[in-house]
Amino acid sequence: MIDKQLMQKRFSERANTYDQFANVQKKMAHELMARISRPPKTILEIGCGTGYLTKLLYDVYPYAQITAVDIAPGMIEVAKERLGDAPVTWLCADVEEVTWHETYDLIISNATFQWFTNPKQTIAKLAERRNEGGQLLFSTFGDRTFYELHTSFAYALAKQHIHEPLRIGPSFPTFHEWLHMHAYARGDERMEVEYFPSVRDFFLSLRHIGATNSTTGRYCQRPSIFKTMMHEYEQRFSEQGLIRATYHCIWIDIT
Repeated sequence: MIDKQLMQKRFSERANTYDQFANVQKKMAHELMARISRPPKTILEIGCGTGYLTKLLYDVYPYAQITAVDIAPGMIEVAKERLGDAPVTWLCADVEEVTWHETYDLIISNATFQWFTNPKQTIAKLAERRNEGGQLLFSTFGDRTFYELHTSFAYALAKQHIHEPLRIGPSFPTFHEWLHMHAYARGDERMEVEYFPSVRDFFLSLRHIGATNSTTGRYCQRPSIFKTMMHEYEQRFSEQGLIRATYHCIWIDIT
């Protein structure tokens, strides 16, 4: 389960470096923009982060009323700087804990729902806040995200004859599990691949966006396992001197 306080702290601390390393998330934001079905007058953005998607929305719909929410105060500060004097309503809150009273033409979110502790319940709650003809549109990550890392970790555990239920990072729902979280959901999935000089560089990029382990429960802290895992990763998933990292990108549309 996600530790919300730890997640809030880590994303706040990395707000100033997030955009430099969040290349896949930026691609997902542009894909979301292309999927908006009609010009909205009222917009609720969930997990606005550094305001990258917020700025895209404001540039295309400058007269819409935009409310942008994020759990990390550090992220909102960076977003405010990006948007300048744009009339955006900012809210620092855990979306899963908020009781919404307004309704919106568009409820949109980029690369955030995978951090929810009760995504199905939260999706249902948000879907109820759409105006007639409104749209709930979000991108998220699926179970194949960082396939290479999880596979290498499993090999490392097996090589050291460890049979404990250890893990490295959170596990995300499958594409079909995301689809089945709402009766009217439809969507698409796509694999995005990034390449890094080494596994250490890959981990560094995750640290710079705040996406390091923020889960409760048992996870591995043994240096010997990490060393073996990194060796397995570089042996099994190297291409022309670079290591591969796969993102399982998912877009869900509820209209």
